[in-house]
Amino acid sequence: MTRAAVISGLGSWLPPRIVTNDDLARELDTDDAWIRSRTGIGQRHTADDRTATSDLAVEAGRRALKSAGREGADCVVVATTTPDRPCPATAPLVATGLNLGTVPAFDVAAVCTGFLYGLGVAGGLIAAGTVDSVLVVGAEKFSSILDPQDRSTRAIFGDGAGAVLLTAGDPDAPGALGPLDLASDGTGSDLITVPSGGSREPFAARTGPGYDPYFRMVGKTVFRSAVERMAASALDVAHRAGWSVDEVDLLVPHQANLRIMHAVADRMKLPRERCAVHLDRVGNTAAAAVPLALADAVERGALRPGDRVVMTAFGGGITWGACAVRWPDVTPI
Repeated sequence: MTRAAVISGLGSWLPPRIVTNDDLARELDTDDAWIRSRTGIGQRHTADDRTATSDLAVEAGRRALKSAGREGADCVVVATTTPDRPCPATAPLVATGLNLGTVPAFDVAAVCTGFLYGLGVAGGLIAAGTVDSVLVVGAEKFSSILDPQDRSTRAIFGDGAGAVLLTAGDPDAPGALGPLDLASDGTGSDLITVPSGGSREPFAARTGPGYDPYFRMVGKTVFRSAVERMAASALDVAHRAGWSVDEVDLLVPHQANLRIMHAVADRMKLPRERCAVHLDRVGNTAAAAVPLALADAVERGALRPGDRVVMTAFGGGITWGACAVRWPDVTPI
């Protein structure tokens, strides 16, 4: 019997502290109108100094398990750009925090495409019969890598975590992961990056010229590439699922920028009202963006059981991808 990975639970968590555009305007040369007109963002959530990415991931994971009515999972995959430490991975700490014992646990690093990469890896483990369930978490404390004086990145990014529990099931079951498209292009590795802190520019050189430990992004180039790649990937998985664009009930794109999201929908010839928007209230939460947007869409009634959903994302690497799924009857927590 062919095994498929089926979405059985959905959880989300945002740190309680909210930073509005007006709050940022008190620290930086910006204002609410400038931020909204360029990004569509009105506020974002920021974790305090005592909270790490693993703390956010544990809370979202706990909620996804509760949503599925389960106490455990056979494996944990954490997609993040902001691990607790460069070494070791954050996922084993998350598994321990959820009292899952000695299950396999590892991180996936694909920046904003990380959650979709995590779905792909988890789906493969389940299809191969290696495990029967995988908790996939997208979690970020992006505030920890932002330049305090860079208004362009501080206005965009927020902290948070979203998770799904995948369980082994029938390929025709609601929630079964459908066609998946994943890709990368290393020639664009400098477009979205934290320049220093790795083996190319190690910590030992922190006092040298050119050391830069903060997140950087080439916005205009990223905009063009993100629209092209996300739209093409989304159309590819919809086609392979046997759906016309008119049959796609909801597009759940990476919540990068409202103009990017609308441009993706326009290129697909999909009405903008069928594009899930969550970033106006939480900002760009990188690897957490897609699962957080899914939970928000369900809670608002924009995503219902049986709906045809296409998720798509673009991130550093550069990486991009998409996944099609017929939505199950899952209540997010």
